[in-house]
Amino acid sequence: MDGTALNRPDAPLGGSAASAVGLTAQRTLFDGPSPLVSADMYATVAKGNAERSRYVAKLAKRTVVETNSYFGRFPASYWQRWTEVTEARFVATVTGSGRVDVVATDYKGKKRTVASTTVDTDGQPSRLVLTAKVTQFLDGGALFVRFTTTSGELSVEDAEWTVDAPEKMRPTSVVICTFNRADDCANTVAAMADDPIALHGVDNVYVVDQGTDQVQTRPLFQRVQAELGDKLVYITQPNLGGAGGFTRGLYEVQGKGGDPANVVFMDDDVLCEPEAIVRMNSFANKTVEPAIVGAQMLYLLHPDRVHVGAEVANLQRLEAGLHVKNAIADKSALKKKQDMRVDAGYNGWWSCLIPSEIVSQIGYPLPLFFQWDDIEYGYRARANGFATVTLPGAAVWHADFAWKDWDEWHRYFNLRNGMITAALHGGLDGRQLARQLGTDLFRYLVSMQYGMAFTLIKAVEDFLVGPSKLADGGMDAAAAIRRERSAYDETKRYDANAVPGVRPADMFITPAGPHPKKSLEWAVLAKRVLNQWRGRVVPGPVAISADDAHWWHVSLFAHAVVTDRSQEGVRVRKRDKAAAIDLAKRGVTALRRLRTETDNVSETYRVSMSDLTSRDNWTRLYS
Repeated sequence: MDGTALNRPDAPLGGSAASAVGLTAQRTLFDGPSPLVSADMYATVAKGNAERSRYVAKLAKRTVVETNSYFGRFPASYWQRWTEVTEARFVATVTGSGRVDVVATDYKGKKRTVASTTVDTDGQPSRLVLTAKVTQFLDGGALFVRFTTTSGELSVEDAEWTVDAPEKMRPTSVVICTFNRADDCANTVAAMADDPIALHGVDNVYVVDQGTDQVQTRPLFQRVQAELGDKLVYITQPNLGGAGGFTRGLYEVQGKGGDPANVVFMDDDVLCEPEAIVRMNSFANKTVEPAIVGAQMLYLLHPDRVHVGAEVANLQRLEAGLHVKNAIADKSALKKKQDMRVDAGYNGWWSCLIPSEIVSQIGYPLPLFFQWDDIEYGYRARANGFATVTLPGAAVWHADFAWKDWDEWHRYFNLRNGMITAALHGGLDGRQLARQLGTDLFRYLVSMQYGMAFTLIKAVEDFLVGPSKLADGGMDAAAAIRRERSAYDETKRYDANAVPGVRPADMFITPAGPHPKKSLEWAVLAKRVLNQWRGRVVPGPVAISADDAHWWHVSLFAHAVVTDRSQEGVRVRKRDKAAAIDLAKRGVTALRRLRTETDNVSETYRVSMSDLTSRDNWTRLYS
């Protein structure tokens, strides 16, 4: 055990610079950046009473407060595996009396105390340092702190975990790209700027505005711009999607010349936890080799839930966001801890750090507009010897994926870019994929999702066009798919009480039956196709919930009003035999081509890879 109480230094704490006790790896915060977030995500009151604010916890008599929480734990396993760190120090300013314990967990979540001290400052603030070895966490485990009072009160503030500082800190930039989300973007930039520590180690904040409703018109942004001065770089450019927006940050940093440097991506529409920047940047400054360091995603509508502890993709099946074994997924962080260390295949760009050395070696992201750009880059990095580390406790809140409807124009990019990624990194099997997509196509058709069927077909056709489809960075494809999908009525969303031609009382909720047995799915699908063809379906209209909108249920009707996944409205699906026939014919042709042309097309993408990801190509696109 190692416990000492030191006099509080005059210098401010934290940031990505070395202090008297080393590099701030992460701060111990006691409350979130928004009232929407439970303080228990940061520290829990296990017994008694405590007053928790962002930077201070005040414990009453006979109270126990623990940081065994999502943001309160120090992910020791990840620091041991990926960095040169062998020792971490918990540092805090304490006033009053009580006991402070540093507790470790192992990969099974079992706890052990590794450092402890009692404090009695006689009413004067004192600086406390407790040291813990980071040497027995390889398969999992974390460190947290427990504060206990008995007959006295205890105040804890300016708390942080520190490690030995590197010889030289890497220059760091943050890039936020935005498209007509001016208020969201201004709020995100302000959240970072208003945090006293988050931008201390940041050289530049690049705001890449690709929209017509520009962020620079917002008073909040103008205030931040005046405060940050030259540190804030505002750039306007054509809408090249997330890929083009984030890549602009890499492009600007690389243009300054010289490695190393860190570039942190941050989405514009998140509830920003500025601490994520501190944690990712400090971690990246200590890795043994350059690595992509990603923050996790928490759900904005359900702020205690973790999207996934670490994710991979099934390239052959074009499935993204799959959680790796032992990773928590869609779980409450208040109830479930990620004790086992898990490895990620990639990290989403809602918040993610990319070292410049990786860009120098493997090139820039592909001009995919958006969807799968982060996946492709993560897999390309791994193929070239650069890992992706999804760091627990570094996170931002992002809109829940489950509340986004699948039947949207972005599904085109999800399918097309998934095929491109698989062609580059997964040895895409065109015959197997054609079978899978053929099943999806006929499920869409019998479900009266004609716009969705068109979207699938268009994605296949454009993938087969080859790399030339990426020549403009996706601008034409984005405009075209939105325009062409609008021809299909069921792609439109209506207020539930303003459905064209349908009175509210005419829609009665019709629950779905059980899922067909797997061995019978093809038989059921064939039967549904035949009945839709012959018109042997219930006329409707009926109301169907989002959770019951399965192909085998919706296909029983000729007119269904289906709740949108967003829960903000409904989609109206009507049987259209002529549209179904036209789309089936076009789809079969496209899938036949996919079976026979995939190998040759995949080779054209591989040959064009270096040109597509070159600085010259992005210079052309930005010009």
